[in-house]
Amino acid sequence: MQHNSTFPIKQNELDTLRDEASSYLKSVQWEQSSRAKHKDKDAKDTSILLYLSKANNGGSAETTSVSKTILALKKRLLPDSVAIPLFLNQTLYAVQEGLTLGTWIKDSYYDASGLSSLIQNKSALDTNGKREYESKMHTGTAFMLFAMSYYILHQLKPFASDDLSVMKQKFAGIPEVSFLSPLKGFSCAMFYFDKYLSHPELIKSDKDVIDFTVVYFEALIAEIQLRKSTLEYTATIEDRTYKLENSDFSISGWNNVFSGTAKSVEFNKIKFEQIVGNRDAKHFARRLTERMLSYDFEAKKNPFQELGGFMPVFMGYGIPGTGKSMLIAAIATKLKEHSDALDIPFLFHPMPDTLISTFQGGSAEKMVEWMKPMQDPTKLIFAPIDDAENNLQERTAQGVSAGVKEVIGVFLRYTEGAYAVNYGNSSIGLFTNLPEMLDKAVISRVQGRFKIDGARTEHDFLDQDHLWWRKLDQTMPDFVNMQSPDNYTFLQDQGLAKNMGDILSSVEKPTEARVLEAYAKAESLHKTNSHLFYAALYKEIQAIFPFFSSRDVRNIQSAVSLRLTDFDLEEDWFENPEIYFKQNYETKFNMLQEVMKANMKGLNFSDIRRQEVVRYLDNVATIADTDFKRKVDARINQLQIETKAREQFGK
Repeated sequence: MQHNSTFPIKQNELDTLRDEASSYLKSVQWEQSSRAKHKDKDAKDTSILLYLSKANNGGSAETTSVSKTILALKKRLLPDSVAIPLFLNQTLYAVQEGLTLGTWIKDSYYDASGLSSLIQNKSALDTNGKREYESKMHTGTAFMLFAMSYYILHQLKPFASDDLSVMKQKFAGIPEVSFLSPLKGFSCAMFYFDKYLSHPELIKSDKDVIDFTVVYFEALIAEIQLRKSTLEYTATIEDRTYKLENSDFSISGWNNVFSGTAKSVEFNKIKFEQIVGNRDAKHFARRLTERMLSYDFEAKKNPFQELGGFMPVFMGYGIPGTGKSMLIAAIATKLKEHSDALDIPFLFHPMPDTLISTFQGGSAEKMVEWMKPMQDPTKLIFAPIDDAENNLQERTAQGVSAGVKEVIGVFLRYTEGAYAVNYGNSSIGLFTNLPEMLDKAVISRVQGRFKIDGARTEHDFLDQDHLWWRKLDQTMPDFVNMQSPDNYTFLQDQGLAKNMGDILSSVEKPTEARVLEAYAKAESLHKTNSHLFYAALYKEIQAIFPFFSSRDVRNIQSAVSLRLTDFDLEEDWFENPEIYFKQNYETKFNMLQEVMKANMKGLNFSDIRRQEVVRYLDNVATIADTDFKRKVDARINQLQIETKAREQFGK
């Protein structure tokens, strides 16, 4: 279901709920169920669970107070300090605001789901009505607890320790979670939160309080996720996004990777000039960064999308060792540098290696978690998938795991279809040595593709060596006692191309035999500058490659559109962001249109179309033929080994 509408959470509305929320911090009453009391039978840490189960000394309901416990902790941890330590204060504030936001979300669900009117007519409800009332009450409470936990994590996760394993070791789980009513939901959650905080073994420093709070509310979210499938009437949760006013916090359904926890991953800083060869790839990467930076945060759209020059999904492919990982780092470096200069939030969000799960449905869930941040309109997002053939392998191939099929299913849904939301601020890059092993449907989603072919010329190899020995030259100037070339300055060929025309000027006819044959047939019927030529060519190609479809034609069309927007952004736009980047959407769009028109005057549409069609079809053929060729080569190699072995054996 598409998250098609965004609702603001207004600060002034939260102000009216804060007193009610604070009351849960001051005091809650909770009576433990007998099941929770006896949960310590097979626990890994009996001391803590036993402590929790004896929390109310066998009596009935017990009253606890989080705010009193925090003050007691302050006295224990810092007896001489007058003020509450920063981390304790931060935690208390985050939990209070989480309770406030949860209360607001609950009220919103009451109204959206029709629960408010059921409550008004409660006495007149029949059996079905009562069942609906109870069911909606459970769902509303679950979503309220989810929103509360989610906000607390958003506030505290950036300050928590990177490694929480020690705290997780001490933590023995939440004995029970109640969805019966909002009052019971909050009371139960705060009761056990308070009991843990009071445990003498758990908190040794004020930093521990933040760490524990993160571990506790992550566990609460995990409990809610486990029971989510039993909830009904969730449509009014899943069809919308709530965005907190004056903040980058938003909540989209039950999505558990929000903008606050999808943290940018660290990467090595690399400049494009340090990558040898790869002219096509470097040019593409530079265009991608310029286009992403044009995204307008106010309008939540990108002018390049309207001009037909944006690629939500692209692919870089080439043999091993040609610089795929370096290219990923270079794109991230460029985006990060410009984002910092323009004061734009940037998320480097590579696909994790541990995505495929052995549990049924686990991979799909992890993939949804990974894809979700791409729907966050508040930052620029670069999401590379390195060695894409591992997780997006052809589904029909023998021995492909169920996990891979789940991952591909989610990828396809989120890149085109009801779930697909692209504001023009995020781009997924598939990087692979084996494009022929990628699933056909995945490849058909790719709107831009380029070859990563590494060093190709004498100058490329010269420069690759230079990048290596110049470090020695810097530390020991006379050590590298070798002659430099007379008529070439090192790295002069590694600059960026002006446009794609520079790189593709030599592309006249296909290089792949089967494509060339189809091209010649179409050419014998029509001139290459007539529209009918392409219709005939596509029909011929479809006869050779049955999987060639309308989507491929659309991909060719977007490749041609990309060429029409293949121009540099003015240098002074970067130096003075006010000229372009800080302008409103309309102004940016009009400025780009002007540059595009000027750029198009020097272009020949017929030539560009021919170049892009030839390039695309050659690519289709290469991918289709490589798999077969690899199998043939492997078989030949095996036969040669056997023949040689027989000869040796004969001797």
